[in-house]
Amino acid sequence: MTDTTPSEHGRSGDQSSRPVKDRPWVMRTYAGHSTAEASNQLYRNNLAKGQTGLSVAFDLPTQTGYDPDSTLARGEVGKVGVPIMHMGEMRKLFDQIPLTEMNTSMTINATAMWLLAMYQVAAEEQNPGMDPTEVAAKLAGTTQNDIIKEYLSRGTYVFPPEHSLRLISDMIAYTVHQIPKWNPINICSYHLQEAGATPVQEIAYAMCTAISVLDQVKASGQVSEEDFGKVVGRISFFVNAGVRFVEEMCKMRAFVELWDEITRERYGVEDPKMRRFRYGVQVNSLGLTEAQPENNVQRIVLEMLAVTLSKSARARAVQLPAWNEALGLPRPWDQQWSLRLQQVLAFESDLLEYGDIFDGSPVIEAKVAELVAGAKDEIDRVQAMGGAIAAVDTGYMKSELVSSHARRRGAIEAGDEVIVGVNKFTTTEPSPLTADLDGAIMVADPRAEEAAKGSLEAWKSERDETAVSEALAGLAAAAKTDANLMEATLAAARAGATTGEWAGTLREVFGEFRAPTGVSGAVGAAEAGAELAAVRDRVKATGDELGVKLRMLVGKPGLDGHSNGAEQVAVRARDAGFEVIYQGIRLTPEQIVAAAVAEDVHVVGLSILSGSHMSLVPSVVAGLREAGLGDIPVIVGGIVPESDAKTLLESGVAAVYTPKDFSLTEIMADIVEVVRKANSLS
Repeated sequence: MTDTTPSEHGRSGDQSSRPVKDRPWVMRTYAGHSTAEASNQLYRNNLAKGQTGLSVAFDLPTQTGYDPDSTLARGEVGKVGVPIMHMGEMRKLFDQIPLTEMNTSMTINATAMWLLAMYQVAAEEQNPGMDPTEVAAKLAGTTQNDIIKEYLSRGTYVFPPEHSLRLISDMIAYTVHQIPKWNPINICSYHLQEAGATPVQEIAYAMCTAISVLDQVKASGQVSEEDFGKVVGRISFFVNAGVRFVEEMCKMRAFVELWDEITRERYGVEDPKMRRFRYGVQVNSLGLTEAQPENNVQRIVLEMLAVTLSKSARARAVQLPAWNEALGLPRPWDQQWSLRLQQVLAFESDLLEYGDIFDGSPVIEAKVAELVAGAKDEIDRVQAMGGAIAAVDTGYMKSELVSSHARRRGAIEAGDEVIVGVNKFTTTEPSPLTADLDGAIMVADPRAEEAAKGSLEAWKSERDETAVSEALAGLAAAAKTDANLMEATLAAARAGATTGEWAGTLREVFGEFRAPTGVSGAVGAAEAGAELAAVRDRVKATGDELGVKLRMLVGKPGLDGHSNGAEQVAVRARDAGFEVIYQGIRLTPEQIVAAAVAEDVHVVGLSILSGSHMSLVPSVVAGLREAGLGDIPVIVGGIVPESDAKTLLESGVAAVYTPKDFSLTEIMADIVEVVRKANSLS
């Protein structure tokens, strides 16, 4: 039958009478790995599949300002993102991608100024017939550039707070005048939630960061009062959305309300468009599970709804993780699946045809009011301390996050917070998705590090060394004044300087920084249940047999700044009765071995989430043997594929724990038995 009756029209809906849909949000996938060429191919493939913006993941050496030939870069090149160490690699990364027509988000913080400069120069080179100022005016995108959350949670900071804020302020002033469509900073609460932040803490600490940044820009005098509204208008946010999607949606509405109030009352911004809360989102990777990973798909969908259902608080850009990120690096097909989740919601559903479906709901209004009130109280507490930077220096915010995360971990282990497939409903049929675990993830090219070193060597051999030296000298001289550093950075990029040289020059002027770990001030288990009490007794008994209190060194080798796991292990080990030595992130294997020797420890625990375990862990094990401490057991925790775990165990590692091993108390029980075995105790 080809004719359609009126009743059938009523059932199927008349296409011509449907409301006009709102424009969808920018759809991204967070990607970058191995080499610039491989990442470029991935970007072009994703754009061809309907992705509407790029979100670039850089590797840890690039994020922390090291070239691939640095000792600290060992094992980290191309692992969690793409290595970009000079202009040649930036050109390859965006080959055949017209930057003046693209919206590009770059997850980069400490070295954000350098990467933006190279991005701008790459765009100029793509458009040789266009005036550079015209090219800059066409660029659209975002640099994350939130250094305060790096001190609190992500760990890719380089410089001390005051100098980091100066770099951010310089970038904001430059972009407002020269790249007006660019978001020079993404106030990033995403990693705060991953570090344990409650919705109230996430809102409050993000707002405190924004206040610190805006106050710095105002104090710098680089932006007039007339243009300050433009600064506020280009501030964007990057948030996290967890699986409690009603609360998370209310959190976003609370963000909108509070940002409007702060920018109006504190900064006198009258234009409501400039006060608009503009945010992008990646939904929660912390909640993705290694156990029954197929459940991650419905988690991701619920989390996406939290940031899209409420029109007045809808995200401007969304990037979704893949179902298998707790296992390892997603494959292109996995990223495509996540992109299709967005496309089905935006183009098949009727979501974008309506106004805000929650306006007027007393339940929603009450929850939003509760979150706003709680956030205001916490903001006032931080401001009374002197603001976000002071709260970083004292360790207040970090300790609060570590304590909050410890409470959440405790609730999961007690079964009070249900994680399907992890602590409840754990029986499962074999999954065809993970029948071949090694095939269920993508492995970064093991030759990436050597390729990057070769590229660096070739680049240096062909450049004008005099021009580079002069440009870096100019950068150092400018850094010692209050001049805006963006022009000197652009000059260094055009001359052919490298990422390590740019950062190294500023390290010499600004110095480096080590943020508080938050562990010493964190509150762990409020009371010991029977299981923890039993472990505590075993730890004490073992110490009595050895004649000394058991000491555990928790180490973070390499450049991986994801310290949440290490911090929680340190806190639980302390609760279990161990004396804990935890010196924070970014240590070389040699430094970890030296600490083990100096502290006379009984066990070394290594936490690595960057995929560099196969090079860094053996270095620590070998170093302990060379120091005459080969009998000290080494424990490893992180995202470690099954085949890698087997290899590590065969090479002498005592135990390997991955995200499926969620009970920290059980891990502590295992560790004390490992110590007993290593010391030949019955």
